[in-house]
Amino acid sequence: MDLRPVLYIVGIFLCMLACGMVVPMSLDLMDNHEDWKAFAVSLSLCGFSGVLLMLANKQTQIDMSGKQAFLLTALTWIFLCFFSSLPFVFGVPTLGFTNAVFESVSGLTTTGSTIMTGLDDMPRGLLIWRSLLQWLGGVGIIVMAISVLPMLKVGGMQLFRLESSEKEKAVPRATQLAAYIVYIYLGLTALCALAYSQVGMNPFDAIAHAMTTIATGGFATSDSSFSNFDSLGPELVAIVFMILGCLPFVLYIKCLTGNWKSLIQDQQVKVFLLMVIFLPLLMMLNVNANLNEFSFSMVVESFFTTISLLTGTGYTDADYMLWGGFAVGFLLFVSCIGGCAGSTTCGIKIFRFQILYAVTKNQIHQLIHPNGVFTIEYNNHPLSVQIAGSVMAYFFIFVTSFVIVSTLLLACGLDILTSLSGAITSLANVGPGLGDIIGPTGTFEPLPDNAKWVLIASMMLGRLEFFTLLVFFAPRFWKN
Repeated sequence: MDLRPVLYIVGIFLCMLACGMVVPMSLDLMDNHEDWKAFAVSLSLCGFSGVLLMLANKQTQIDMSGKQAFLLTALTWIFLCFFSSLPFVFGVPTLGFTNAVFESVSGLTTTGSTIMTGLDDMPRGLLIWRSLLQWLGGVGIIVMAISVLPMLKVGGMQLFRLESSEKEKAVPRATQLAAYIVYIYLGLTALCALAYSQVGMNPFDAIAHAMTTIATGGFATSDSSFSNFDSLGPELVAIVFMILGCLPFVLYIKCLTGNWKSLIQDQQVKVFLLMVIFLPLLMMLNVNANLNEFSFSMVVESFFTTISLLTGTGYTDADYMLWGGFAVGFLLFVSCIGGCAGSTTCGIKIFRFQILYAVTKNQIHQLIHPNGVFTIEYNNHPLSVQIAGSVMAYFFIFVTSFVIVSTLLLACGLDILTSLSGAITSLANVGPGLGDIIGPTGTFEPLPDNAKWVLIASMMLGRLEFFTLLVFFAPRFWKN
């Protein structure tokens, strides 16, 4: 396998990451904080490594095979996660290498689990770096979901080739598609920051939270997350933009080109919006029954918490561990769902549940009418056996990974609730877990280092849709 084009593109991404470090370094310089030196050193190492990879593997024309695309996807995320941890290593020496890698992986994968405390007194450079990591990870996830995963036929994502190909005429060329995505992403971020500033956030908090809201990441600028704000305005803004971040970005492009009906007619969007309405209502009724309290703030908290976990954002504004056993179990399963494919969201995603339902329904019809011929459809298009098989394999791998990761966390000495919720929150890239340690009022810092490395691998595995990494363990992958 020719690694030169792979390493050349990895070098480009490292140079882009180095450019991103200029933002927090400039903030620390403006604030006369010594942390600017940590970003300067990290920027130099990251930029030097990127330029070195580009010069050593210079390409005049890049043609990539499927194997090279798999390798590029995995190596890009691994390299970016390592180099993005350097500001934490140099800026907070007491943090340690494991914690620094955990924080950077959680940021780039938009998981939102954190080991850091004292955020209220942290320099603005590190705070904006955490938000910037999730923002960059979010747009990277969109591009990967639209262009890379369909080509690699991972977990049924090949279904969305129809949504991003020229055949659909969303935009004339692939380069324009990427440009449209960036423009829409920037536009939504700017609108979200403006909305936050209008409901009481200062400019810095508004920008930092806007980046993590659109990326459905969940990093905040305070240890108490959204409960740090006195009014309900920020939570209402967050609800709107978390939902917008979970819709397919290709459909936004179609709306901009005049095809508004595509957003309304998409089956995935319809189901997601129904869930956004009914799941929080169910949670609200449960909270009302357990706490015997009904108020506007309780309604907002119920909607905010449920949508935050459903979308994989992971913001918190209340200790939902106090809402009763049903709420705890309900939120645990809700956090697995995620939003729509082709968005910044994580989790299993709506379309896979729809395909699972369609396959199950087809199987029941086949049992009732053995001689009948039935087709499986999605979005009014027939599904191939290959796509249905890919989705079934994804569910199998998700459940198997959940069992393995939970068992490994138990072996690391964690209790059963922490192990189960830690496995779910890392594989589904959600953020907070359950219990006193990693729950809504805790952090992942008290966990032993071996448990953190298990969670780091789980976050990467879940973000790259499992098969993108698991394929490397197949001996046939390395054969010509």
